[in-house]
Amino acid sequence: MAYNYIDITNSLLRSLNEVELTNSNFNTAKGFYLHAKDAINAALRDINQTGQQWPFNHVIQEDVLTAGQNRYSFPSDAANLDFDTFRIKEDSSFGNKTKHLRVITYDDYLKNYVDQEYTDDASIRSVPEMVCQAPSSEYIVVPAPKEDYTLVYEYYRVPVDLVNATDVPFVPERYKHVILDGAKYYAYVFRSNEQAAALSKNKFEEGLKRMRTILINEYQYVTSTYRPRGYFYIAGQRLA
Repeated sequence: MAYNYIDITNSLLRSLNEVELTNSNFNTAKGFYLHAKDAINAALRDINQTGQQWPFNHVIQEDVLTAGQNRYSFPSDAANLDFDTFRIKEDSSFGNKTKHLRVITYDDYLKNYVDQEYTDDASIRSVPEMVCQAPSSEYIVVPAPKEDYTLVYEYYRVPVDLVNATDVPFVPERYKHVILDGAKYYAYVFRSNEQAAALSKNKFEEGLKRMRTILINEYQYVTSTYRPRGYFYIAGQRLA
């Protein structure tokens, strides 16, 4: 069975001993069945809100810059951009190599580089070397590009609600049980079953913790370069 909106909704309905929806009546569902659909989206929103950096929300974006233009809008689904990832992509037709962009503050841009937005002097255009975040949900590259270079960067998106029966959730299928635990909580609240709602909420929160441990929490290991004073001996030979 396909992993999609109707599949998860019907899994919820089966667990609650309710009749399943079909492709013909899914979009017109009413009453508790409409609430079941809403419960799936509510659980998905809860999952997304508990972690800003879920790997399944990670996007590698490529924007084609416009010669002479400094400012560019964020993607419409962006939650936050990782400005440390901005780089100009190598392009043999323009003769440029891949270049990582240095991040500067917006104040630094206004004090030292903003005049590039108001000049027609093409001689100051080149391959961008710096980037900053503007307050207006835009990023700014400096200097203004000489050519239509390709800019690559990474960000985390805000997923949209599921609407159609065949819409696929942003959460991988192996965590379907977590979605269902969250949806059951909302279904039991709708039915005023406080005890069952509390149990489902606890299971949902435990599932979220396991997801975070597996997918987000990372441990970085650093190799020590410390060398203690004294000498080491191997096979009777002294080593500095």
